[in-house]
Amino acid sequence: MNELSPQVWQAVLEFNQGEFYACHDTLEALWAEAREPERTFFQGILQLAVACYHLQNQNQRGAVLLLAGGCRRLNQYWPAYGWVDVASLVEQAQALLECLQTNQPPQAWPKLHIVTLAPISPSVGVDDGFDGE
Repeated sequence: MNELSPQVWQAVLEFNQGEFYACHDTLEALWAEAREPERTFFQGILQLAVACYHLQNQNQRGAVLLLAGGCRRLNQYWPAYGWVDVASLVEQAQALLECLQTNQPPQAWPKLHIVTLAPISPSVGVDDGFDGE
């Protein structure tokens, strides 16, 4: 997974813009075609996207379950895999999970940060905070 396909870029942008349902659709298509180890990697990110979607729709229980599952899957790719800073993503997701488990207001949505030496789109990995939707 050395090269970023247009579908992967689309998923990253959707995730980072809080378009979690659209990201789910994009990642699901990639996941369905992937082989291991990419398949489990995509599944972990998919679970985080769906968790955030649940949270946007006030389904805290679903968000907690999927955040935990996504982190569990992604931990095996620590600290980075292919193009994603997995350490940062898991830390952000765990912080969100901790907020939910302690009834604290979430501070920010997790973001996908790209690990590359090449120039990347400036909108990827930009943290614009949590808008509470």
